[in-house]
Amino acid sequence: MHQQKRQPELVEGNLPVFVFPTELIFYADDQSTHKQVLTLYNPYEFALKFKVLCTTPNKYVVVDAAGAVKPQCCVDIVIRHRDVRSCHYGVIDKFRLQVSEQSQRKALGRKEVVATLLPSAKEQQKEEEEKRIKEHLTESLFFEQSFQPENRAVSSGPSLLTVFLGVVCIAALMLPTMGDVESLVPLYLHLSVNQKLVAAYILGKGFKDAFGTYVT
Repeated sequence: MHQQKRQPELVEGNLPVFVFPTELIFYADDQSTHKQVLTLYNPYEFALKFKVLCTTPNKYVVVDAAGAVKPQCCVDIVIRHRDVRSCHYGVIDKFRLQVSEQSQRKALGRKEVVATLLPSAKEQQKEEEEKRIKEHLTESLFFEQSFQPENRAVSSGPSLLTVFLGVVCIAALMLPTMGDVESLVPLYLHLSVNQKLVAAYILGKGFKDAFGTYVT
């Protein structure tokens, strides 16, 4: 009965897709960034087929653009930028990952990942630092207003616990996976695939409980 209840939801195409990162940034002056890796997680108890589409396929090379992910496993998808020219600076391209069950053709879920080519990493770091400062000020104002007496009776949006768990899970997904010898992060911070699957599942479940639906 559990499978019969879940099947209509899958057919509707609302299956959450867990991909990290959700944004790819290539720097023209740093050749090491011309190759990026997307990690597709499958926290479900059934295998998934996946396919990678792109709005500008002539600018990129996608290694293994189609394949399968075993239950409770993940797969890395390598994306290379092959047209690093100044005319493409700041242009936002999109990749779409579509997943389905192996016995079906219709996409059960999809996730978009944006890709941008920037001229220099140093300029981007300055912009990100300014952005972090603005976000910090905005968060400070938000928490100050949230604890005002007249606002205590109002309950809307995700709880602080949900936000905290989301930040922890995102941080866990950003840490390197065990076996990544090229990472500069200490080995004791390397997580296993199962640990990252748990973080991805908790992150998706938290957003579902908070907002009532998934955005894919």
